Amino acid sequence: MADDLAEMRVKVATACRILARQGLIDGILGHVSVRVGRDRLLVRCRGSDERGLLFTTPDEIRLLDFDGEGDLGEYTAPNELPLHVETLRARPEVMAVVHAHPPAVVAAGLAGVELRPIVGAFNIPATRLAAEGLPMYPRSVLIRRRDLAEEMVAVMGGHAVCLLRGHGLTAVGQTVEQAVLRAINVDELARLSLETVRCGGTLQDIPPEDLAELPDLGPGFNDRFLWRFHEERLRHEGLGLETQPTTTKG
Repeated sequence: MADDLAEMRVKVATACRILARQGLIDGILGHVSVRVGRDRLLVRCRGSDERGLLFTTPDEIRLLDFDGEGDLGEYTAPNELPLHVETLRARPEVMAVVHAHPPAVVAAGLAGVELRPIVGAFNIPATRLAAEGLPMYPRSVLIRRRDLAEEMVAVMGGHAVCLLRGHGLTAVGQTVEQAVLRAINVDELARLSLETVRCGGTLQDIPPEDLAELPDLGPGFNDRFLWRFHEERLRHEGLGLETQPTTTKG
């Protein structure tokens, strides 16, 4: 169990670094969590020597229960812990939650630019997410209370991503990799949508017959290969993490 937790701490810390490297998280705002058992989670917390999400360490990933109690030590749980807890509580199939602040997603929401399935083979996962629907939670608030988190979860329903107006997004997955890459794909779709509008273009859904031709390439292609790319790029830039960190108390 201790080895499993150590490995998962590295993965969540790596997820934070990837999101920051991709521009979905700036500075110290945003967090990633993963379910541990029935009612606990590992979540990115903040300590006195906070350096930002791009430099997240495994020690900053703490094990808490759904009431926010656990091995915090010198760290503080994120204010928006209820966002993670209530999502995991309401959706037992979800194993990982990402909360990020992608500027393109925020700008698209404020400008009234709806994220639609406008591209095809260029980014199949993004197109599929848009075709399935990207609901918008309309309140621009810090989701730091259970009632606010329950509101967001209700808006999100069974979707993989919920946009948060004037705030960012929440993405979920059956793995950390899946949740992170879903957030990245929605960010890419937002960037393309904004650039199209900026160039004077009109956003148009791809035809249904083209959408039907887009295959689901599976988790190996959609998640594992892309995750490995992002991990290797972190290593190339001197930001990679060891797969076996120093043992941290569970």
